[in-house]
Order: sequence, then structure tokens, then C-alpha cells
Amino acid sequence: MSNLSASYHVLVTGGGRGIGRAIAEALTRAGATVTILGRDRATLERAVGDGAAHHAVVADVSDQAAVNAAIAEAAARQPIDILVANAGAAESAPFGKTDAEMFRRMIDVNLMGVVHAVQAVLPSMKARRRGRIVAVASTAGLKGYAYVSAYVAAKHAVVGLVRALALEVAAQGITVNAVCPGFTDTDLVAGSIDNIMAKTGRSREDAVAELAKHNPQGRLVTPAEVADCVLWLVGEGASAVTGQAIPVAGGEI
Repeated sequence: MSNLSASYHVLVTGGGRGIGRAIAEALTRAGATVTILGRDRATLERAVGDGAAHHAVVADVSDQAAVNAAIAEAAARQPIDILVANAGAAESAPFGKTDAEMFRRMIDVNLMGVVHAVQAVLPSMKARRRGRIVAVASTAGLKGYAYVSAYVAAKHAVVGLVRALALEVAAQGITVNAVCPGFTDTDLVAGSIDNIMAKTGRSREDAVAELAKHNPQGRLVTPAEVADCVLWLVGEGASAVTGQAIPVAGGEI
């Protein structure tokens, strides 16, 4: 569905940059009213000023009380019909050097960040028997990658959450799906590229190629390609699609 009425209110977490901003822009262009949520007010306000979204609210997704307050602020303007739980973070280390705190950080942001946002919007969706929930997971939620065990574990948990929740709300007019991008041309992947360069001494071109080799198309995915998948999932044409984890990865999965 390429057009959404302004009567649809979308909340995008991590919406100030990268994939989240691309999703917000796509949904704004499609006609929805879009609120973005993130930690950095300046980044969010810049995205709103650029026309990528209509409103911004500030919260760290790992802080449930802050998420509840921010989403209540957004919903006070207009009930939230569509949640795109996009906020995430990635850290890398060999498993032997991945301590419990790194696991907690990855789970708090990548899994609990989704849980907090969904729990904040779901009661209203159930009451109105209408809603779309999309979690931006990763191909790391569908397969393993070396040296990012905590991130992979958290993203697998997101996919499991989506599959379970979809069954709970299937009869209530709500769909729940995950989009699983491969390595995508974002600030987050730029950090991975810098890490490869620092640890191996490779050039930037070689570091990009190291990530792009996972994609049979031999390239990084673009944020706009992920946004297009989300746009379809939140439209009427995908009403029968729920509980799915859809790779956007050039055939990697």
C-alpha cells in the first residue's frame, strides 16, 4: 500500500537517523502522521525540520518509564496505529571477551527496547482492534555471525518475540512482523567498518567489501530498501501477513 491517510499515526523508535529515518520519511511521504522517538533531541528535531517526520519525543528505549512517558505524549496527540520498533545497537567482541554487561546492554536495547515500545502501544491497539507492529531485527536474528554473539542472541530473541506475539493478537486486528536487513549502509555499519579497519589495518574499501561479501548481490543494502518493506507490511495489502521475519538482504538468507 503506497498511500496512508493522515489519520494513521506512526511511531518510529530510533527514527532520527539511518534505517529509522528512512522509514519515517517513507511513511511521511505515504501520507501518515509520523512521530519519531530517540535519545538525541537535536538529531530528532533536525529530522523533523527536514520533513522526515511531523513530531519527535525523547527517550532511551532501554528505560521503560521514559518510553512510557514519551509514547503517552505522542499518543495524546493522536492514538498510535503503527509502531516501528527500530532502535538498536551493536557491539562486537570474541565470545571469550563478551562479558555479562555486554549481553545486558545488547538485550536492553535490542530486545527490551522493542518490548517496552510494544507494551506501551498495545493496549490502545487492542481496544481499537487495529494496529501494525514491525520490529526492525536483522539477518542476525535468523543466522549467526562470529564476534557479535550478544547482538545475535538479542536479535534472535526479537524474532521469537514477534512470532509469539503475532499469535496472541492475530484475532484482534493487529499484525506483528519483523524486517531483517542484512548489512545496510548506515552509521551503525560505518562503525563496524571503522572497527574492521582499526583491528585489521585494511582500507575502507576492503572493510566495506568484507561486509558486502555476505550479500550475494555483493553490496550493502540501502535504508530505503528496508523502508519499502516496512511500508508494505503496514499497508492493507499485508493484512494477512503476521508472525513473519522477512530478510532484506540480497538473498543472504
